[in-house]
Amino acid sequence: MDNDPNPDEGWYFNTRTNQVEHHDRGRSIDLLGPYPDEATARQALKIAHERTRQADAEDSAWND
Repeated sequence: MDNDPNPDEGWYFNTRTNQVEHHDRGRSIDLLGPYPDEATARQALKIAHERTRQADAEDSAWND
């Protein structure tokens, strides 16, 4: 990735390894992100859980 003139500056959470990754990343299917910084990427599962909870609540309200 060092030769990439436009490297992706995002931070990712790898769901397979449970590690935060930056430039050298695993397979895209295993990644959540990009996130703006390492600290936010470390919260990826919490963020995904909250977004799912909110979407489920909106779906429930729509169906009522």
